[in-house]
Amino acid sequence: MKILTASLCAALAIAAAAPALAAPRKSGDYYEVYAGELDTLNYLVSGSENVHQLAASTVDNLVEYDKYGILRPSLALSWSPSKDGLTWTFKLRPGVKWFTYDGQEYGEVTAQDFVDSAKYVLTKANASQTSDVLTGILKNSEKFFKGEITDFAEVGVKAKDKYTLEYTLERNVPYFLSMLTYVSFMPVNGKFLAYSGSKFGTSNKYLLYNGAYLMTEFEPQSSRLLVKNEKYWDADNVHIKRQVFKYNKEATTLSPELFLRGDITESVIPPSLLDSWMKDPVKKAMVHPTMPTAYSYFYTFNFQPKFDAQYEPDNWKVVVNNKAFREAVFHGFDRKAAMMTSDPYNPAGRLQNTITPKAFAAADGKDYATLGSLNDFTKTESFDKDLALKFKAQALKELSGKAHFPVKIMMPYNASMTEWANRCQVVEQQLENLLGKDFVDVIPVSFPATGFLGATRRAGNYAIQECNWGPDYADPETFTDPFVAGANYNRPEFATGYTEANGKSRYDNLVAAAKAETTDMKKRYNLFAKAEAFLIGEAFVIPWSHGMAARSASGGHVASRLDYFASPYAPFGVSVLKFKGQVVLDRPMTPEQYDGYALEWEKERAAALRKVK
Repeated sequence: MKILTASLCAALAIAAAAPALAAPRKSGDYYEVYAGELDTLNYLVSGSENVHQLAASTVDNLVEYDKYGILRPSLALSWSPSKDGLTWTFKLRPGVKWFTYDGQEYGEVTAQDFVDSAKYVLTKANASQTSDVLTGILKNSEKFFKGEITDFAEVGVKAKDKYTLEYTLERNVPYFLSMLTYVSFMPVNGKFLAYSGSKFGTSNKYLLYNGAYLMTEFEPQSSRLLVKNEKYWDADNVHIKRQVFKYNKEATTLSPELFLRGDITESVIPPSLLDSWMKDPVKKAMVHPTMPTAYSYFYTFNFQPKFDAQYEPDNWKVVVNNKAFREAVFHGFDRKAAMMTSDPYNPAGRLQNTITPKAFAAADGKDYATLGSLNDFTKTESFDKDLALKFKAQALKELSGKAHFPVKIMMPYNASMTEWANRCQVVEQQLENLLGKDFVDVIPVSFPATGFLGATRRAGNYAIQECNWGPDYADPETFTDPFVAGANYNRPEFATGYTEANGKSRYDNLVAAAKAETTDMKKRYNLFAKAEAFLIGEAFVIPWSHGMAARSASGGHVASRLDYFASPYAPFGVSVLKFKGQVVLDRPMTPEQYDGYALEWEKERAAALRKVK
């Protein structure tokens, strides 16, 4: 993944003068303000990245990624697959302890903890939002989840002895090791889980910790405090002593000023302030780009609308099932204009024409995003005024007498995110001006930060919504997950005219064919590319941008005292969310330092990758 800025050439001369990032390193504490409160701390059920970030600091996985993106032992010291690739055996690290929130030793981490975790995630009544990561992967997991079998001993996860864990897979999964860095594979102490019952994850006191930090305080809509676990098995690689989180409903707006006052460790600099910061020599020296991530942002059409009657869900259901209408919006959406609300300095550089980001995966030396018909979208800008108006005329003709115009398009946004609110206004004005207010009536609707996804996307409470997805493992299959039947994104299985002879949708059948290919990676990736091209070609989804990540939020530019090149690196799982290895610097990192460190990091990473298989 390329992370160097456009000013790299000029920075090369400066990089030599930049101070070296030597080890061992000293670090300050980390401070952050947040606007959206968590509705649970239960990492085994939550699909929220904010919950995953806390879990990444407090609960270890079997394996983890280091700062160069190389898979390393964590709770597992070693592992080995069977010849057929269906059985994986892990030898656990002896002596790792579970601790209570106040640092009291509770028990040892054993193989049974991973069995208990899998059983909890796969018990349908627990409503885990990440259970799909296990179903269809572990042997008999889907049958247990659906209630077709009730004996969990038949599921492919076993504690062979205290320190030996065995996973048996339903099929050969080429990316299985990378999956183990996700929350669904985190352990849980079964005794504590039984003791906590329904209270598990409701507060910091109803969790156990085996990771780098203990959550010693949790006061909803007030504060969270994570303190380094001095008895952690890898404590020497934990430099930040405390992570201090303070609630402030105006966090997004106030964070730049709080950063200047020294109250917080980093702040995204929003587009509304970026120009003034860049014109101030003192502030400009604090601002650098954020690292690109493999997160993918896209707009989705909802095929199972469940919004209020005032937004006319029945009418929407008719028009969204008309391809010409979707194409009119698809080609009428000026993505660059929308991106100006997030990155006015380089909006085109943030755009992405596919759902799976470029450089995420490759087969036979070719980038996945360039395979087959997917390459047609990769090399073509979707915004096209003439095509948009052509499809508008076609939609009006085909929908005459079946739907009424203008079509109300209910578009939710998170009230705590100023950029998102501004972007919705831009999209509203741009689509209505191009397609005509007689054709569409885009209606931005504000929702509070707390519980936002539950109130909107997951509830089907939108017509079109800006959504995102981050990969869970190292394979393009992960980017199919939001759109298959049963997922809670735009529910394309309810689109009319796409059901095939076996009763499943065309898209689901394309994905199933790709999943079935587990040995020929070139063929596998081409099949996934065909499925993704179908999704985009039928205008079910409008690809938009790749993510730009800061610890405290996502944005294009950041002022920060964090060393971005010290923490774990991976485009999937929770390793990248860890504070392990991270350092809080004495002063904000300058753009010249960022470019210099980025160059050095790329050299070191290339050398490190050459040393491993």
